Amino acid sequence: MKDTYLSLVNGPLKQVAKTLGLPQPVELNRFGSTPASYTNRPVLVLGSGPGAQNLADLLLENGLEVRRNAQSGEKLRAIIAVLDDAKSPADLSPIVLEAGAALRSLAPCGRVITVSTAPDAKNQTPELAAAVQGITGFTRSVAHEMRAGATANGILLDGADLTAPSVAAALWFLLSGKSAYVSGQFLTVSSDAGERLGLDAFMSTGANGPLAGRRAVVTGAARGIGAAIARNLARDGAYVIGVDMPQAGQALAQVTNEIGGKSVQLDITAADAAEKIAEAVGGPVDILVHNAGITRDKMLANMDAGRWDSVIAVNIAAQTMINAHLAEKGLFADGAQVVSLASTSGIAGNRGQTNYATSKAGVIGLTAASAEEFAGRHGSINAVAPGFIETDMTAKMPTLTRQVARRLSSLQQGGQPVDVAEAIGFLASSGARGINGETLRVCGQNMVGA
Repeated sequence: MKDTYLSLVNGPLKQVAKTLGLPQPVELNRFGSTPASYTNRPVLVLGSGPGAQNLADLLLENGLEVRRNAQSGEKLRAIIAVLDDAKSPADLSPIVLEAGAALRSLAPCGRVITVSTAPDAKNQTPELAAAVQGITGFTRSVAHEMRAGATANGILLDGADLTAPSVAAALWFLLSGKSAYVSGQFLTVSSDAGERLGLDAFMSTGANGPLAGRRAVVTGAARGIGAAIARNLARDGAYVIGVDMPQAGQALAQVTNEIGGKSVQLDITAADAAEKIAEAVGGPVDILVHNAGITRDKMLANMDAGRWDSVIAVNIAAQTMINAHLAEKGLFADGAQVVSLASTSGIAGNRGQTNYATSKAGVIGLTAASAEEFAGRHGSINAVAPGFIETDMTAKMPTLTRQVARRLSSLQQGGQPVDVAEAIGFLASSGARGINGETLRVCGQNMVGA
């Protein structure tokens, strides 16, 4: 659904909104709409340790212009603060203050990225634990301070170092328009698994795309977020098998015909659903996206078994059944990657959605618990938790409620289905296999219910 207010404050009401102190969201730079004048701007890499120089060298090798010190009057594409060598909170001061001094040089829709050791209080000294946990608070706070569509996110190193392939993939994602609606979040790299992708390969499409030659199954692919996922995976080179209910058969066929894929009409809660999906794929599954989901909202005091059980069956039980069947029958390819749709409601809870929040929190638990199994097949499993996304469902919300929900995020606008699809495409790429068992929020830094 179109955000009329967003159009007005970037047009005839721009000065009025500024004068009255009203929210001033900007059009975000997304994949395919990011101007060269932005991508050609330099990236400022801050840090005194060898990790900072290694990262700067990686950016240079991939054609980016890099600065190690801010230059007066120069607009920046991004600021990357490399804090992997911080041992105590006192070590943060020089780098974070230098980053702060450079913030006014950040171009609209710019990026701040921190790189640091992942928190692990049980195995870290108190000083180190304080420093690395402090970086998460710093990054999230900076994200709230961003203006003009800029974002702040972090990369956490958990048993991996800066040379891990998924560090590079995470950088390309966070630097690009593919992460336009991701802010205040962290990507944890826990191993050196995966294939190293250069920036050009990460941003390529079709036969040269990062998913080229791989077979991807997307459930709930007929419309909305599911259709956007199917289109994006196909854009990045995957052959897509779209799955949806028979009632959505016509819409599903339109999507799969558009992208040159295959449509499969079935109920994913049926006992033979996994078998029929495998049969339609005709070989090992490389990518599986569990997108199908339903809502049956009701206050718990008024909840009946039908509403509760149907949401649990579709949103989480079907995922466990399909994963288990494909694994048992050896139908996951070596290096297979699964991405499931969770929700910020599953993280923070939401009034009137106890069934939905339970199912989506269950997705997060399933994802974390399955990581070791998928790593054993050289693959990965992750989840994406959308916040307020402009879909047919949110279009039915009361006008005032919808406007408030849009402006509550740090980016002061709702996300688009393509924002969720971009995150899924990234996590399904071979370069991201070192990110495993994680849940990435795509919410513009807006926690529903929190």
